[in-house]
Amino acid sequence: MPVTDANANLPATVPDQPKPQPRLWPLWIAAAVLLLLTLALSLWSWQQSQQQRSLEQAVDYLERSNQRLEQLSARTDSQQSDRLRSLESRLRQHQERLTEQQRQLDHTARTLLEAGHRSRTDWLLAEAEYLLRIANQRLLLEQDQRGALAALTAADEVLRETDDIGVHPVREQLAKDKLALRGVSQADRTGIYLQLAAAIDSLSRLSDSALLDMARVTRTPETGASEPEDPRNRWEQALHATRQALSQAIVIRRMDAPVQPLLSPEQSAYARLHLQLMLEEAGLAALRGHQALYDRALERALAGLTQHFDRNNPQVNALTDSLQALQGKDINPTLPDISRSLVLLKGRLEMRQSASTRPEGEAQ
Repeated sequence: MPVTDANANLPATVPDQPKPQPRLWPLWIAAAVLLLLTLALSLWSWQQSQQQRSLEQAVDYLERSNQRLEQLSARTDSQQSDRLRSLESRLRQHQERLTEQQRQLDHTARTLLEAGHRSRTDWLLAEAEYLLRIANQRLLLEQDQRGALAALTAADEVLRETDDIGVHPVREQLAKDKLALRGVSQADRTGIYLQLAAAIDSLSRLSDSALLDMARVTRTPETGASEPEDPRNRWEQALHATRQALSQAIVIRRMDAPVQPLLSPEQSAYARLHLQLMLEEAGLAALRGHQALYDRALERALAGLTQHFDRNNPQVNALTDSLQALQGKDINPTLPDISRSLVLLKGRLEMRQSASTRPEGEAQ
């Protein structure tokens, strides 16, 4: 283009330059750093939470372990206390046994020392005392009059062999005790028990016909019913058959006695069992000497026998008579007191023992 004066006055044209683009890489670096910091912070927070949880679990485990240790310690202390108490109790028992054994040894030693100084009379008096103790035990505990009388007789024979004049009051009292025992009527308890056992056996053999519900119902043909003469026609035959049917259907019961309801099979079995139990109770009371229990059991047995069984039956009548004969028996007679002779003999033994311990030269 040609340069003219007009163009010479114009400013020089500058060529268009491209605009600078913004720089983004610092932002990406900052974002990456920020992301890394976020990740690191999250990782650190997660680690801290895991450590916190681990610490809490460890603390919880330690607390549970501590509780277990405390419980175990308390249980161990309780067991040790129980063992100590048990050992102390056993130790006291052993000490008491040792004390009792020592006391028995001392008593045995004293008895042996005294036995060396005893005479034949002392031995006889000790034997008589033992027999009198046996007699009192037989009479008081077992109520055995024969055994007590035999023991008193044996003691009297032993005292007769002694040369001690001081046993005369004892023998005099023994004679009174033996006479008092012979004057008491002896109750045959074994015989009474055997009679009651025989009554129970007789009761088991009673048939059902002995019960009142079987015996009081009687069936009789209608009075006035007679055989008709030979019928001559069908009407008379029909009338005869009707009369026969009515005579079999109608039951006549006697009403002159009070009517009681019939017993069922269960009630009949109960009546038998009740009577058997009353007889067994009376037998045991007879063996043990319980007069009131014996009388009450026999009374109930007779009442049940009268209420449920037929007195017209021979077996029932015999059983009733047997129980009535046993009803007035005295199975517990009043026994005398035979302890006076034992008291006198003990006094004589104490006098001889005190006399043997006096110094020589003193009068016995």
